[in-house]
Order: sequence, then structure tokens, then C-alpha cells
Amino acid sequence: MPRAVTTRIGNDAARRDRSVERDVVYLYEEPLRLWHWVNAAAILVLGITGYVIGTGIPSMPGEANDNFLFGYLRFAHFFAGYVLAIGFLLRIYLALVGNSHARQIFYVPIWRRCFWSALWHAVRWYAFLAAEPKKHVGHNPLAQLAMFFMFTLTTTFMIVTGFALYAQGSGNDSWQDELFGWVFAIWPNSQDVHTWHRLGMWVIVCFALLHIYAAVWEDIMSRRSIISSIISGEREFRD
Repeated sequence: MPRAVTTRIGNDAARRDRSVERDVVYLYEEPLRLWHWVNAAAILVLGITGYVIGTGIPSMPGEANDNFLFGYLRFAHFFAGYVLAIGFLLRIYLALVGNSHARQIFYVPIWRRCFWSALWHAVRWYAFLAAEPKKHVGHNPLAQLAMFFMFTLTTTFMIVTGFALYAQGSGNDSWQDELFGWVFAIWPNSQDVHTWHRLGMWVIVCFALLHIYAAVWEDIMSRRSIISSIISGEREFRD
């Protein structure tokens, strides 16, 4: 047998041996990983522009038609809002057609006794009271709880209130008003909607900080590949 063929066969066998030794699970499919990073970029733009819009900017010198900074900020905010909303609808579709891990952020199995015991163990693990983490292929129960209440529900709230506020500019005959105008039946004062919308922004900001911290912490402490899994899709369990 030629030497090149022998070398190739040997390399293939070595790769197979390494794949057997590694405890790897294919977790996140490509569309879900793409959504994660596009969604993260949209939230970053929304957070920065939303904070500036709500806080205000100093007066700009010169004529008003020479300064369109606030207009650019609003455009970036609205554009990122559409990206977030469309991406969220696509994320729901991925939950329906994807694997079981794609559905975790949309429900919390509180009816299962094992969920509560695993949740308590996760709380003790993060509080440095448990010696070893439980082996969860997807999100652990505490992460799933935070994902559902701090991200899924809050993102839904932000999309609804955001388009309701957008409808004030697009007019009473716009599709935004047709779908989301009912928000003002709950809060007739527009400023109240602005206040709740801004509060939702801070909830997502807190979630993002906790999410990044927990991902880095888990990657180091639990011997699971957390950060790289949202890039490669594979979760590796290290011995």
C-alpha cells in the first residue's frame, strides 16, 4: 500500500479514536447559533441607543437640519427592534422544528419533581455548597428558569411595548397600531409605557451580564465547554 494512503488511513483512525475518547454532544444547530449572535448584536444596539434616547443628548450647535444625531439613534433603535422581533419569530419556529434543546427557553417543567431537586442542586453549586455539578446536556434548571423569565418573557414584553410606542409615530391606521395599540388600553398614559419599556431594558441588561458571567464560570468550574458550544454547536464534557 502506498505510504500516502497509509498515512491518511492512520490519521483517520487517530481522529476516530479521539472522538471516542471525547464525551461530546451535538447541542446547538447552525440556525440557532446564528440567531444567538444576531440577537446578541441587536440587543447591544437596542440597549445603547435606547439608553441614550431615554436619557437625552446635549443640545447640538448650529441649525437643526445640520444635526441629525438623534434621528440616526432612533433609526438604529427601530432597525435593531425589527431584527429582534423577526429573529424572535424565527426562534419560535426553530423551537418547533429543532431538537429538544432548542425548546428549553420557552418553558419551565415545574410539574416535574426532578426539576426542583436539580434546581436546588444548581443553586447550591453556584453558591459553592455542592462539590460537583450535575451533568446537564443543555441548560441546567436554574439557567432555564432565568432564560424563561428574564429573557423569553421580557423580550416578548419589549417587542409588544416597543411596537406600541412605535405606533404613535406610524399612525392610527398602521399595522403596528392594529396589532399593539391595545397596550394603551392597559396604560393610557404613554409615559407609563415608556417607563415599563425602559425597566424591561434593565432586566435584559442584568440578564446579559449574568448570562456572560455564568457561561464563563461554568466553562471553568464545571468542566463543560459552554462558550465554545455556541460557536461549534458541540458540548464537550471533560474528565
